[in-house]
Amino acid sequence: MRQIFGQNPMNHLSLCDSWKQSYRPPITATANNMPRRRRISALEDEPRGKRPRTNTASSRKRGKANPTAPLVETLDMTYSSKRCIAWFHEYTGPDEDTIGPEGMEKFCEDIGVEPENVIMLAIAWKMDAKQMGFFTLAEWLRGMTDLQCDSVAKVQRKLDHLRGLFNDQVYFKNMYRYAFDFARDKDQRSMDIETAKAMLGLLLGKHWVLFGSFLQFLEQSKYKVINKDQWCNVLEFSRSVFSDLSNYDEDGAWPVLLDEFVDWHKGQRSHNMTS
Repeated sequence: MRQIFGQNPMNHLSLCDSWKQSYRPPITATANNMPRRRRISALEDEPRGKRPRTNTASSRKRGKANPTAPLVETLDMTYSSKRCIAWFHEYTGPDEDTIGPEGMEKFCEDIGVEPENVIMLAIAWKMDAKQMGFFTLAEWLRGMTDLQCDSVAKVQRKLDHLRGLFNDQVYFKNMYRYAFDFARDKDQRSMDIETAKAMLGLLLGKHWVLFGSFLQFLEQSKYKVINKDQWCNVLEFSRSVFSDLSNYDEDGAWPVLLDEFVDWHKGQRSHNMTS
């Protein structure tokens, strides 16, 4: 799968100048931003009635901090919907309210994430985006407000958090179920098999031991689409059934798709043992 959120090859898978001071302040900043008073040269007269400061560590502790530093940090960490909207329009035309495939590619490039990276699915889930490859302004504001992000730098600081959501079983299940409606054609109730294989690879490929075998089964099967019940049961199957299928209940409420996969896999295993 080339891209999940950019251009879709399968018609669907396309997720200053320096500041001049007018005076020299009595306190300067060192390389680690700790304030330090200017030393008095031996050739200069010492102020009368005052002892020279020799304890520089104590002086730093008592010295006044740069009054602009807390302000800069506060402005940087405070979320602004106005800044968020202006940022959104960096990826759209001047009068557009939807980011399309080209803008999506630029967004992915800016935050340093490949379009097919699963993190893009987490971002889309946060936005509750309805169509793969597109973010509306309302969806963008919903997701970015939830993440408290109004700039590229803030999203980059959230990447580890977004990646970690996939390690939580509850969040993962919610995103997995969301992925079905997000990726399917909106005029269809089911997901076409090619899209299903790509999305399953994205979500389960690195975690389900039997994924490779299941993918082979799908490729040689008669199935052209997967419905939502089948989609959801694949996740439950991957979590609850052992890799040797020894605890698979043939009389359970599994969909026929998985019954057929189990029969096919056992047949493949028997064939490999005898050959």
